[in-house]
Amino acid sequence: MSAQTGVVHLVGAGPGAADLITVRAARLLAQADIVFYDALVHPETLALAIRAEKVAVGKRCGKHSTQQRFINKRLIDAARKHALVVRLKGGDPMLFGRAQEELDALKAAGIRCEVVPGVTAALAASADLKTSLTRRGVSRNVTFVTPRVGEGEDASDWIASVRNADTTVMYMAAGQAAAIAVKLLANGLPSDMPVAIVENASLPNMTVVRTTLNEMRSVTDRTLHGGPALLMIGRVFNAVTNEDTNRIDVDVVREVLTASRCA
Repeated sequence: MSAQTGVVHLVGAGPGAADLITVRAARLLAQADIVFYDALVHPETLALAIRAEKVAVGKRCGKHSTQQRFINKRLIDAARKHALVVRLKGGDPMLFGRAQEELDALKAAGIRCEVVPGVTAALAASADLKTSLTRRGVSRNVTFVTPRVGEGEDASDWIASVRNADTTVMYMAAGQAAAIAVKLLANGLPSDMPVAIVENASLPNMTVVRTTLNEMRSVTDRTLHGGPALLMIGRVFNAVTNEDTNRIDVDVVREVLTASRCA
């Protein structure tokens, strides 16, 4: 297969639930010759690739990850062998998905590529909470931000982004929740600012930690269960109620952690 005839599709897998993937994405998965998939892609979504060779190229903080340059090379090599290559990314590929590095590498190699958007986790979490990120009279803007800095990258002023936003969704940040709270409090955010930490958005095992910025200093890795999680900060989350069946109250979490330390 020549480089001119192979096509790479960067496809958004959505936030987790397989039935939230787009129709176009499902069709491409069914037709794909080979699929390179991220660690956060749900097995039911991957199962839609009924005839494809499946290659894991996941990236998870603190775990073994495939380096980006090797992913780029494998996509190029695959496009020179196969007619339809899918690069399957959690959420939307163009939001914190390192899509640009892959698009640039494919373009430089003369490989045709297309992008298929997906539902990003922030929107799924908003739906799970039944809380609008732009609630009228409360929030006129939303910021998507990550404190994560890649190798060789300059750190952005994410604190200023959060400080200037009505509503903030922080990706790849839950593992640093306590440290983030300290930094935001030191930079003038009010201690009673509502926070919702949503883990496994869109999935049956979705859980929520409802807290404030001040109390978020008590959140640790043991609070959550290892699934992908978002920090969601803003006055709109005052609307989050105790009616959510999968809710975790931070006071209960603190009691459990204290008991485990004393045991």
